[in-house]
Amino acid sequence: MWVSTKAQYGLRALIEIGRQGGEAVPLKDVSGRQGLSQHYLEQIASNLRRAGFIRSIRGAHGGYRLARPADQINAYDVVTALEGSIAPVQCVEDDHTCESQNVCGTQDLWFRVDAALRDVLGGTTLADLIEQSERQQHSRLVQIEGHYSGLVGAKGHSV
Repeated sequence: MWVSTKAQYGLRALIEIGRQGGEAVPLKDVSGRQGLSQHYLEQIASNLRRAGFIRSIRGAHGGYRLARPADQINAYDVVTALEGSIAPVQCVEDDHTCESQNVCGTQDLWFRVDAALRDVLGGTTLADLIEQSERQQHSRLVQIEGHYSGLVGAKGHSV
């Protein structure tokens, strides 16, 4: 199973947009913060908008905002909207019948892998990802503050 950059960047863009608390976020800002190509993000945003995850806001303070609350968007829906099927092999896709079903010893394995993917992605909301992102950022800031506080002597002078 390979998740393309389209799905990875789509989730990252949604996290960035969701972190702004309802404010419209220009793709230029998302691109800059995430280090992603703005042109590629525009293509992804178009797909996310058509799928109903974001909506565009026009005007001087325009950009994108979430179309529904972050806790009502899950990673499975986003990934499948951008990727299509994420089944690990064709025989476990919803509309596929496997001709080798009676002789294949791996079908149960692939069904379990597919179920695990659906469980993890479906059980992870955008709100979860936003919270995790904010915890990671807070942790980095604490590390940076700790590093700089070690460089300042007792009288406030650099060591």
